[in-house]
Amino acid sequence: MSISTAAGSATYRLRRKLPDNTFGNALFSLGMVARVPYFGTILPYVSVMEPGRCVVSAPKWFGIHNHIGTFHAIAACNLAEVAMGMLMEATTPATHRWIPKGMSAQYLTKANTGLTATATLAEPVDFAALTEGTDVVVSIEIRDTTGTEVVHCDITTWVTPA
Repeated sequence: MSISTAAGSATYRLRRKLPDNTFGNALFSLGMVARVPYFGTILPYVSVMEPGRCVVSAPKWFGIHNHIGTFHAIAACNLAEVAMGMLMEATTPATHRWIPKGMSAQYLTKANTGLTATATLAEPVDFAALTEGTDVVVSIEIRDTTGTEVVHCDITTWVTPA
């Protein structure tokens, strides 16, 4: 899977046009939230977006607290969905399209800090061989600032030729 495979994704093309630094990441993250406002609830910051991998962080702030003052489990799932979505935008070529189909989440321990989600493909995908719909699983590790995995999600996407 090469970068040129995903060149058709408008979202990924936009990301590649912006500077590859903190300013470019912040600008892209703000634009993503403008396009998908619900994601704004977690204040996501996309630091890595490339075919097969995406890293997104979210601060711990009162808007995502649960009843015990930790990072709400569903807010962590929203973070996982942002990471999965940006990975699929960077990975899926213009010849195909994708949509989330299902998510499994394991809440491993309390999240007392901001979180970072790293999304990767569970298995490599040969898009050229995909002539009909198929499931593509994205694995997301969500870690706190100490590096402890606090949530693990697997999101199944449905990928079809465009």
